[in-house]
Amino acid sequence: MKCRNGCRIALAAVTAAALTGLAACTSSGSSDEPEGERRTSSASHAALRLAERSTDRAESVRVRSTTVMGTQLSLKADGALDWDQGLTGTLTITYTGGTTAETMRALGITSMDARYLPDAYYAHMGDAFARKAGGRHWIKYAYDHLADLGGGATFGDQMRTTTPNQSIRLLLDSEDLREVGEEQVDGRATTHYSGTVAVGEVADARLREQLQQAGVTTETVDVWVDDRDLLVKKVDRGRTATGELTQTAHYSDYGVRVSTRRPPADDTEDFRNLLAQQGGSAS
Repeated sequence: MKCRNGCRIALAAVTAAALTGLAACTSSGSSDEPEGERRTSSASHAALRLAERSTDRAESVRVRSTTVMGTQLSLKADGALDWDQGLTGTLTITYTGGTTAETMRALGITSMDARYLPDAYYAHMGDAFARKAGGRHWIKYAYDHLADLGGGATFGDQMRTTTPNQSIRLLLDSEDLREVGEEQVDGRATTHYSGTVAVGEVADARLREQLQQAGVTTETVDVWVDDRDLLVKKVDRGRTATGELTQTAHYSDYGVRVSTRRPPADDTEDFRNLLAQQGGSAS
């Protein structure tokens, strides 16, 4: 059976959802900061460098996030990720609004389970989609092949290397980095830092290329760090080539055990095969 009636749109939307459901790094805009004195000093840079290293060394975390991509798509994600030996983990991604979500709902898709493995990620699309796309429930997206969906050569790299500490790394390139103050987040005492980043000046070449490819020119990043130097929350705001992007993510249970199994081969289809089938049929 061939992939018909908006299948390519769904495949692209699932890719975007799985990417933004992660601890994504793209953002910019204005930050809602409390009034009062804000400090900018080498101490803030030192504190964030320590937080970047501590968060990276934790190697796993539970994450829940919300993402809004203009009028195109909004979603929420909940799950756990591990980056000790390549990205692994599971997320449940729920589509909550936007024009792409409406297309997905027309295909019988309101949410999906995503599994991340070092070489690929897998999306469980549900029974309604399986009936339209050959009977298999899981779609495999090899990171090396994601450029086929128009994301460019770095699209797969971004998914393969995205971890929570990327937002901290990005904030360290801000010329107006400032400590906003002490705040309670999810019942934990944290220090709030904020700054705006000119993407052309981002030190990490791969991260800079990813942001530029998405059409981002400036970034505003807010992070909240606890007394163990771990990232508790981040808010990214930005404008990309497809519109405004805002993402809020909360992190907890660092060091949690994450077990991710590869889906059954006989219930899995490669997305390139579905695209090839769709290209050979009337949509």
